[in-house]
Amino acid sequence: MHSNTEAARALYARTRQEKFALGAFNIDNLETLLAIARAAAAKKSPVLVEVSKDEAKLIGLHNLRCIVDNYKTEFDIEMYINLDHSPSVEDAKAGIDAGFEFIHIDVSQANHDDTEAEIIAATKEVVEYAKKTGAMVESEPHYFGGGSNVFKEAMDYEVVKKTFTKPKEAFKFIETTGIDTFAVAVGNLHGLYPVPKQLDLDLLAAIREEVPGYLSLHGGSGTPDDQFRGAVERGVSKININSEMRRAFRTTLETQLKANPDQFAVIKLMGPVLDAIQAVVEHKMDVFGSAGKTQG
Repeated sequence: MHSNTEAARALYARTRQEKFALGAFNIDNLETLLAIARAAAAKKSPVLVEVSKDEAKLIGLHNLRCIVDNYKTEFDIEMYINLDHSPSVEDAKAGIDAGFEFIHIDVSQANHDDTEAEIIAATKEVVEYAKKTGAMVESEPHYFGGGSNVFKEAMDYEVVKKTFTKPKEAFKFIETTGIDTFAVAVGNLHGLYPVPKQLDLDLLAAIREEVPGYLSLHGGSGTPDDQFRGAVERGVSKININSEMRRAFRTTLETQLKANPDQFAVIKLMGPVLDAIQAVVEHKMDVFGSAGKTQG
């Protein structure tokens, strides 16, 4: 087992013991990563950065590994990498080979109609392969909806409820696949919507009571702070945030461009953009309880 994955496993164990959650923040570019690193340093918070397939293709798995390691040293922070919603076994294996500490295998992203048997088979293959580095594997038995964007239409909560996690089915999936982390569906949904998300915290408590290992919460953007705190109290160890950061990036950049129509030096436009993203990340670290949890 690699030293990075040993440290990641020790940190994950602390989330259960000390009742805090790690923010997992998507990055599209260097500016976003820098804002996350600055937030981690300011809040003395451990943090995960993550890339989905499109982001990984743009940045490069090994490039990201090197940049994150450089920032870890420069900012003296505890930062790990999660491969988010990896749509194939091959993609997940590439993340493991690149030294990512956390791997989310989600073949239903590529084919929403994949059967549970197909999902289980793929997940088991990744769990076995991850033993070569000790990377932690996350999965779920069905497609997780929405999209990492800002939507104008409200979500159909009754449709969302149809995919809610059933505690006993979650237990069976974890036992069958051997995963470290189960991605729950309790009202969370990818994206930002006109109305706040509503988490079924009673269901989350029942899942936590039933299953071993770690729980993650995808689609965190747009969830009220009190519900986040309730999720952390009920044993969630990782919460994914993307759309709120993208909104902060775009809206702040648009304001900068309008205010500085004759400025073409990109670096002179980006300061407030980084500050806006950093503010989102720092606030989540406070709400998730990870602020002040960096050791060493």
